[in-house]
Amino acid sequence: MAHCSRLAGFIIDCKTDDLPAAAEFWGAALGLPVTDPNEGDENKYAVLDNKPTGLHIEVQRVAHESRVHLDIESDDIEAEVKRLKALGATEAGRPPHARWVVMQAPTGQRFCVIQMRDTGRGPAVNCWPD
Repeated sequence: MAHCSRLAGFIIDCKTDDLPAAAEFWGAALGLPVTDPNEGDENKYAVLDNKPTGLHIEVQRVAHESRVHLDIESDDIEAEVKRLKALGATEAGRPPHARWVVMQAPTGQRFCVIQMRDTGRGPAVNCWPD
């Protein structure tokens, strides 16, 4: 059996109370219009247009310091977490009821493993033996 994964996109973590202003800034800076200013109606995520790159790019309101992180999407989150741990990553957290796992690379960067959204759109997937 195998599972597949790929780079899903980049998340721009912003420590801000004004998500719309942050999304407008990053949309203008990257030349990507805001397509969903309040994804999930939580006032936490604003999605930028992905047509030019095929990557999911969003601005996320966070409590920690601002930074950029990437998401790796997989059709089997647990298998991908296991694969990444074998490469030296560590699990940094599983928020309650979350649809993702926060990981940390051996070099210190945080990233998330998320459920694959659409296998027919975006960059090509990599398939890994389990």
